[in-house]
Amino acid sequence: MKKLLYIFLVFFSGVLFAQKNTHVTFAVYNNAIGTATMFDLYKNSIEKMTVFKTKTSLPTHLKKFEYLADNGLIETRFKKNAGYPDSLSLETLNEQNNLPKDRSVFIEGYQFNDTTTLVYNEMISNIEIIDTNGQKNIHISTIRN
Repeated sequence: MKKLLYIFLVFFSGVLFAQKNTHVTFAVYNNAIGTATMFDLYKNSIEKMTVFKTKTSLPTHLKKFEYLADNGLIETRFKKNAGYPDSLSLETLNEQNNLPKDRSVFIEGYQFNDTTTLVYNEMISNIEIIDTNGQKNIHISTIRN
C-alpha cells in the first residue's frame, strides 16, 4: 500500500511540474523570447507593442512561436538606438548545465524543442535541472517571488 501511495505521489508531482503556467504572457523582440512583465522594465525604450490574442491571429513571421500563444503573444519593437536586454540560446544554457545542446528546455511548463531559440536573460528567475522520464531537462521559472 505504501508503495502504491508513493508511486501515486511521485507521478502527480511530475505532472504538476509539467503544467503550463498560462498566467505568463510571452513577448517576442528581434526573434528572441521574453515575457510581458520583463518588458515592463523597458517602457521608455519601446516604440510599439502589438498584442495577438489568439494563435490564429499571429502573423506569418510569428507562427513558429504559436506553441507559446496559449495566453496570447506580444510582439515588441524598440525605438531606434534604444538599449534592449541581452539574450542567449537555449543550447548555450544546456551546455552551461552539462546537458546535450539539443535537449528540450521547459519555460513555465512550455516545452522548447528548438534549442537555437534565443531567450532574454532578464526573464530567467530560477533554473532547475529536473529528471523527466529518465532524462534531465532544464526547467526555467520566470516568476520572481
